[in-house]
Amino acid sequence: MSPPKDANPQPPKSISSTSNPSPPSQSSHSSNPSVIKGASLLIILQVASRLITFIANQLLLRFLTAPLLALSTQLEVYYLSILFFARESLRVAIQRQGIAGAANTEDGAQADDAAVARREGQAVVNLGYLAVGLGSVVSVTLGWMYLASASATTLQTPWLVESLWLYGIAAMVELLSEPCFVLMQTRLQFGTRATAESVGTFLRCIVVFGSAVWASQKGLDIGVLPFALGQLSYGASLLLVYFASGYRLATSTGFSLFPKRLNSSKSVVFVLSYFYKPTVSLAGSMMAQSFVKHLLTQGDTFLISLFSTPEVQGVYALANNYGSLLARLLFQPVEESSRSYFSRLLSSPSSSNSGKSSSQPSSSVKEAKRNLHTILRLYILLSSIIVSIGPFAAPALLSIAVGSRWAGSGAGQVLGTYCFYIPFMGLNGITEAFVASVATEAQVHRQSFWMGIFSAVFAASAFLLMSVFPLGAQGLVYANSINMLCRIIWSGAFIGSFFKSHGVDFAPASLFPTTTIAASLSTLGLLRFLDVQDDGEQRPLATLIKIAGSAIPLLLLIVFLERKFLLECFQSIRGRKASKRE
Repeated sequence: MSPPKDANPQPPKSISSTSNPSPPSQSSHSSNPSVIKGASLLIILQVASRLITFIANQLLLRFLTAPLLALSTQLEVYYLSILFFARESLRVAIQRQGIAGAANTEDGAQADDAAVARREGQAVVNLGYLAVGLGSVVSVTLGWMYLASASATTLQTPWLVESLWLYGIAAMVELLSEPCFVLMQTRLQFGTRATAESVGTFLRCIVVFGSAVWASQKGLDIGVLPFALGQLSYGASLLLVYFASGYRLATSTGFSLFPKRLNSSKSVVFVLSYFYKPTVSLAGSMMAQSFVKHLLTQGDTFLISLFSTPEVQGVYALANNYGSLLARLLFQPVEESSRSYFSRLLSSPSSSNSGKSSSQPSSSVKEAKRNLHTILRLYILLSSIIVSIGPFAAPALLSIAVGSRWAGSGAGQVLGTYCFYIPFMGLNGITEAFVASVATEAQVHRQSFWMGIFSAVFAASAFLLMSVFPLGAQGLVYANSINMLCRIIWSGAFIGSFFKSHGVDFAPASLFPTTTIAASLSTLGLLRFLDVQDDGEQRPLATLIKIAGSAIPLLLLIVFLERKFLLECFQSIRGRKASKRE
């Protein structure tokens, strides 16, 4: 499954370098401290918003049954699907392609900085409206498909149809903020996103919990309507905050937040006189890959609705929400920042090795290899802790979090199994972020082909583990792990081939600290031998104390064994902060 090497001995160019010879205008501003600051802001944002959501969910679970939780998850997938198909490929294309070429004047003459800023800003805003148009089509199509395929029992749920369309309206409201969002992202204004998502999350929690409590006190059965109302308030909050920030920037710079015609020239072409052609072309080429990737990402929800009962769907939804908490808190912001960072770093002129042989890699390639190696090794260290302790602590922690209402549902065992899946999820996220940053158009299509094969493997594994071997929700977790492993292997082969073509050896074996992994596996075996998880749901605090007796020594041992590597990471971050202050 290794991607074939290019016949050309020169390093392969990325899409951005082939379709836009000018580097993105923001690249000069995308220094490491900016990326670190952006990742830090996103992580802090995720921690704060998830903490609020976590508290609200603990209270809300007292009013929910497993079938209602499963139904709310299906509607959330509908909402996320609209957003993904409407904007994901466009966002990646704008990050990869940049819009520096769009700043050229009609006759190719050199423009002043103010004119460049106006034209670039208008080009980005115009591109953002593509997501609005596409989202309107996707929302109606997916909504009709959901209602046409829903069972009679599902359709009898109170306020289901109204909730579905409220989710669709909420998605469209959020997409209306996309022109301002991409504008903020191209200027690395992460604070606006932090503000918007924090306000939106807070209001969503208030609306969801408040409406659920009100209905309970009134004795009303309103089904999943509280979730729909909460999502609508979230989208409206994002729109207001992004529009306020975008309006200030547009006023000071001199462009419009509404679509505006831009003149094409011999070197710069705008589709329909509005949309920068190289970015539109790149987004179109990535659309198929985005479709397959989304099916793989949300495929577990589709498959469990086919092969299991509503009760099992609710149990998996609960375990999935808690199990993916770390991914949403840490992995996702690091993945997003890494994709932006590697895109800018490896699309710069210094990374093209112009005038050098492949045996003399550029400083950008060396830096990319070093930073990718560091992130992956940190992920593996974190994963070794999760795998050795998580399966035993999960049932006890879940029992404390959700109370006796869900005791005996099997959610604790599913969450324990989910801990083995988390490392695959983290490694796949960062490796695919790197692939999305540097892959050529041909390599993107090749990846889409393999994604299609992996989706078939995932579906077959899920059917085998959920129907032939009745493992239920746990079988779906195992199928997800198989899927992620296939994707990691492909991305790993691509990364090795990429760095080799640039004269750098990327050795996967150096990522794995054998002694640390051996210590983690020994702890896993010890805890399994002691059967500490048997009474986790009945005596959660006592179980956690027993686990801590093995977890604390393991953490201390890992810190000792990896002290040199951890110290280098700390000094690197500290050095970047110091350089930023200077």
